[in-house]
Amino acid sequence: MNTSSRRTFLKSSAVLAASLPFAHLSLRAAAPDSAPNAQGGLLFDAADLPRIRANTQHPRFAKLWREMTEADLAADTQFLMHAVRYNNHVADMMRVRQIVERSSFVYVVNHDAAHLAVTKLAIRQLLNYPKWDYFLEAGKKVIGLQRASEATIALAYALDCLVDVLTPAEVAEIENNIATKGAPACFTTLYGMKYPERVKGWGFDPEDDYPQAFRVSLARWPLILNSTNLKIIPTAALGIAGVLLHGRHPQAASWLELARSSAKAFSTMYGSDGAYDEGASYWGYTTMHLAMFAETLWRRLGIDDRSLINYPGTVRYALAFTMPTQGAGFDPTHAPRNLAVPTLKVDPANDIVNFSDALTASDISIAAWVARTHRDPLAQHMAKHTAEMKTPFGLIWFDEATPSAAPEVAQQDAHLSNDIVVSRTGWAAADSVVALRSGGPSNHEHADRNSVIFKAHGERLFHDPFRAGYSYTTPRWQLRLTAAHTALLINGQGHQYHDGHEGTNASAAWARVQSFKTGPGWMTVTSEATEAYQLVLPEVQRVDRTLVYLKPDVLLILDRVSLTTAQPVQLRFQVYNDDTRGAATATGATFQITRPFAQLQASVTGLTSVICATARHDLPESEGVHPYVEATSPTATEHILLTVAAAKPAGEPSGALAVTREGARWRVQGIHRGQKLNVTIDPTDALPVITIA
Repeated sequence: MNTSSRRTFLKSSAVLAASLPFAHLSLRAAAPDSAPNAQGGLLFDAADLPRIRANTQHPRFAKLWREMTEADLAADTQFLMHAVRYNNHVADMMRVRQIVERSSFVYVVNHDAAHLAVTKLAIRQLLNYPKWDYFLEAGKKVIGLQRASEATIALAYALDCLVDVLTPAEVAEIENNIATKGAPACFTTLYGMKYPERVKGWGFDPEDDYPQAFRVSLARWPLILNSTNLKIIPTAALGIAGVLLHGRHPQAASWLELARSSAKAFSTMYGSDGAYDEGASYWGYTTMHLAMFAETLWRRLGIDDRSLINYPGTVRYALAFTMPTQGAGFDPTHAPRNLAVPTLKVDPANDIVNFSDALTASDISIAAWVARTHRDPLAQHMAKHTAEMKTPFGLIWFDEATPSAAPEVAQQDAHLSNDIVVSRTGWAAADSVVALRSGGPSNHEHADRNSVIFKAHGERLFHDPFRAGYSYTTPRWQLRLTAAHTALLINGQGHQYHDGHEGTNASAAWARVQSFKTGPGWMTVTSEATEAYQLVLPEVQRVDRTLVYLKPDVLLILDRVSLTTAQPVQLRFQVYNDDTRGAATATGATFQITRPFAQLQASVTGLTSVICATARHDLPESEGVHPYVEATSPTATEHILLTVAAAKPAGEPSGALAVTREGARWRVQGIHRGQKLNVTIDPTDALPVITIA
């Protein structure tokens, strides 16, 4: 599909100006005089450049700025001139857009001529795409879910970065493409989500080369995506286009109205405390786009939607998920590419509580905006010290002068509004973290109700799988299921989950926190998941899980299951082995999980004898080895299982913890790493009664 006419752009910017007819859009100022920056940039002005340039020299941005300025421009040029496929939106159009975003920003900061040439070539290629996304309404109108949205935003902001080098004709052509390929596609998307009964049918573009094996049914996507990140990205793009062309395009006002309506509707996806259901990595992407729209709207038009959600609260949500570990990590990017499997590198220093499809690090760029906009010292601390800044927007927003304050001890125990619980001893790699996945369905979820993550001494000891498949046709889809989590099975079966034919959408499974308590050095929580299991196993009468976390190293897990027909129950404990350095052994009712920096010794006690065994998930060798421990409680109608797990640094001797029965009560006593323990659990009431002596 590449032709010589598509490779002539680099010869001069005049070729860009002359190669296509331009829209005759008026360049008059359109924003009201009362706006804070009515004549200025969408996200920053010339007056901000000294601060932004100083940020590029800040240690916090050293890695990001090095990656941006030292990008392989020769490889980019080769790709742009000879390899771009106009029917490949997933990979090629995304790469083109990323080049525009990166190199236009590098140019505005340091006037690098090589980056200017590459970004102009990338702009040309974006404009050459006949369609800006690979989804269609009724087989005709483009639906802007990701690529059209991202291209619209990248080009709008590039206009600011290149304001001193683009001719009026070049600006007009870019704006014309935004107005004809970007904004209408985003409008179609949001209109369909707002009025799903009017949708004639969404589907994949048959001309796009997205693999047939990964094409799912889009019949219900206007409903499904209405509460996912794929609503807020076109919302931001449509709103930014409306602001950019305000007063200069006949549809700009309607674009802006729909975008603001969509943003307001989507704001309910955040809890009152800022919690977000799709996981910490999707949180960063989504919340950043919501803020980008709000900032652009405020700067140009003086409309203030910058408190549409609890922004200070939502960065605290991200803080709760912070979980740095140790080690070298691993890099799956060199494995054969599968579009239905994420390939991000695992950086232990930026690890997170990765429930659902959350990966191994959040982009914390939004924290810099929250710190400046809301004068939030904790957000500033996060912007300086937590996770990574992965986008130019962090560089744009960060202000070293903003006051900073570290988290308080009270924030170490969090029960979020979406019923996820995280308890910790601190935020460093050496600190311990226990997390419980209670709560309801969400896009990008797994079948993981009441699953547990336990990190101690720098290591994941009870693990939640990374890089689960996004398509039911890939083997890694099984990593989404209950059996692949540190969770409970009934006769080998997990709780309700969908079959994947509509994508990674929400199931119908719920778990609900019944009790959450904290005290000096401890946390307890009980979560009930009966409903989730009853959806597939009608004989279920009760399934609940209680955690007793005795900081920093001891975790007790009480599982209670009641059935109308006798069946065995299995507990699964997943081992982190993506770097091939995890192992597990089992003997009788005990097991051990070993990692380079830490070990976990555990026992499982039931109403009858429990047997522990090790196994691995049935995945091809190319997908790695994924071991787990399974503890089996024999066939019965009533199961009460108490797991006593104790973590320690590698090489230290194990403590001595004993489990005894005193009538209906269970007692755990002993000493572990100098900590004397005496805990009594009475499981007979509706909620277990826990006494910590």
